[in-house]
Amino acid sequence: MKFKRITIDPAVCTGKPCIRGLRIPVSRLLGLLASGETTETILKDYPYLEKEDIQEALLYAAWLAEEETVELST
Repeated sequence: MKFKRITIDPAVCTGKPCIRGLRIPVSRLLGLLASGETTETILKDYPYLEKEDIQEALLYAAWLAEEETVELST
C-alpha cells in the first residue's frame, strides 16, 4: 500500500513515520486519538495538519496491524 502523507526520513524524528515530513510522528497522532482527542481538537491544536493527515495515519495503523503478527504466550 502506498501512503502519500506518511514519510520516513532518517533526518526527521530518527526515521519514525511522520506526517508529510513534519516533525509529527504518526504514533503521536494515533496516541492523541486513542486518548480521546477528536479530529477537530487535533486540527485546532496543530493548525498545520489537515484532516487527510489524520485519516491516513489511521489507514497506516490499520495496515500495520494487518501486517504485524504477534505471538501470544499461553
